Amino acid sequence: MEGGGEAMRRFGPLGMVLALLVNLMFALNVIAMKVVVDATAPLLSVALRMGVVFLLCAPAIRSLPGRTGWLALYGFLNGGLFLLLLNIALFMATNVGALAIAGQLSVPFSLLLGALLLGEKLNARKVAGVMLAFAGVAALVFDPHILTEVPAVLVMASAAMTWGGATLVQRRLAGVSVMNGQAWNGLMGALTLAPFALMFERSAIAGLAHVGWVPAAWFAFSCLGSTIIGQGTLAWLLQRYPISTIMPLMLAAPVMSTVFASLYFGTPITAVMIGGGTLALAGVTIIALSPDRKARG
Repeated sequence: MEGGGEAMRRFGPLGMVLALLVNLMFALNVIAMKVVVDATAPLLSVALRMGVVFLLCAPAIRSLPGRTGWLALYGFLNGGLFLLLLNIALFMATNVGALAIAGQLSVPFSLLLGALLLGEKLNARKVAGVMLAFAGVAALVFDPHILTEVPAVLVMASAAMTWGGATLVQRRLAGVSVMNGQAWNGLMGALTLAPFALMFERSAIAGLAHVGWVPAAWFAFSCLGSTIIGQGTLAWLLQRYPISTIMPLMLAAPVMSTVFASLYFGTPITAVMIGGGTLALAGVTIIALSPDRKARG
């Protein structure tokens, strides 16, 4: 079956269709999370989402000798803290497109944290990409139409940094199945946030029966479409094709989410947003296409 393995590594029409599906799931999830958090509350919406994810993936949960602590830490960062900060940013913002641009900082933050904490070397092109990405997001401050969104953008940047930290932990989890990883995400996210939701968002919990079918439908999409299908498909692609092939294709998601959010919520896409988003996207593209330095044998 060696030829079959080689065929799986050949990126063809199926891979492109699946990559488009992942981008679509992630882009629409920005709308889903904004609708749900507005209809409920930041803590409650994340706790409920991760609780559902855990229930769907619970049969696959496994403890791994020597790595269970890393699984729990990854679940806390990715399924708990990251999504909490993301939901708070969405709750604060009216123009979701600005948050989609700030979300691109997750890639440069991952590189910077790797350099600071793990001593990884960055080549000149990656340094340039990081600078461009941060410059693109910083440009949003000069847009008078979204000055009120700056606090939400800063919270979104914190979410991106948390995600970058989660990716460092994820490196220690090579070989962990997609469903097992999602089960730990769901478990840790629910355990971390549910107690705080019970303490601080009781009125939102009491109002769940009156949420309505539109937020409920978007909530179901966020759990199934984005988390299970989107993240699961991305993991499947990364297990079969080189990261350098897949990750540049994921750059379509923030562009799509900005356009979709503008159409759905009727918020403007300003010239500064286009310029800043283009700079940030260019920076992330440079990072994604820049080869890693090979370790000396």
